[in-house]
Amino acid sequence: MLSVFFAVLFYIATAVLVGGLAYRIYQFATTPAPLKIPTTPAPVTQSGVVLRMFREVVFFESLFKGTKWTWIFSWAFHMGMFLVLARHLRYFTDPVWTPVALIQPFGIYAGFAMLFGLAGLWARRFLVDRVRYISAPSDHLMLVLLLAIAASGLTMTFVAHTDVVMVKQFFRGLMTFSWSPLPADFFVIVHLLLVALLMLIFPFSKLLHAPGVFFSPSRNQVDNPREKRHIAAWARKLEES
Repeated sequence: MLSVFFAVLFYIATAVLVGGLAYRIYQFATTPAPLKIPTTPAPVTQSGVVLRMFREVVFFESLFKGTKWTWIFSWAFHMGMFLVLARHLRYFTDPVWTPVALIQPFGIYAGFAMLFGLAGLWARRFLVDRVRYISAPSDHLMLVLLLAIAASGLTMTFVAHTDVVMVKQFFRGLMTFSWSPLPADFFVIVHLLLVALLMLIFPFSKLLHAPGVFFSPSRNQVDNPREKRHIAAWARKLEES
């Protein structure tokens, strides 16, 4: 029954995550930018915009310029999470891809960087007055959820070991609709429940800044208002009518 419950849960969670993300990305992509509003100094060519987006996504350039402490915690969390997610690809590939195999030693300890970054970001919401003032309960709950996922994952890695072969067989079975038993270990159950919960709420949360940054007009626009007039499609129709 445990395996059936989690199989159905992850099918639903995956459908909500993929469908919700696709819908929100469609919304982002079809919402017109009414003005030319790149944050200056801004690139004046499209290749410059690509380079700027790369620096923003990989190095969090604007956050680094704004506040160094927040940048340290945020970058540690996001890079740690990237390595952890990449390491988890081994549960879905057979044979394991070479890049995923090479990243395994780094991914094991990346969980600590993820935990460190999350702890710092959560402490910031208590210790910095202006941040505490604008923090909603949902902000705290999201950080608690991510902290619990990281902590339960590290616990399974270093304290209460589980049968990772069974876990891999379970998730590989989900991909082929041939379900396999899942270990009934406490931390496995807790970890997977928290991950499924995150998948269900991700498309409706502030975590959507992950894909949203690519559609931010203050980041993805070329600074050429004098050379080329910017006008949204709906505004052009009004002008022509």
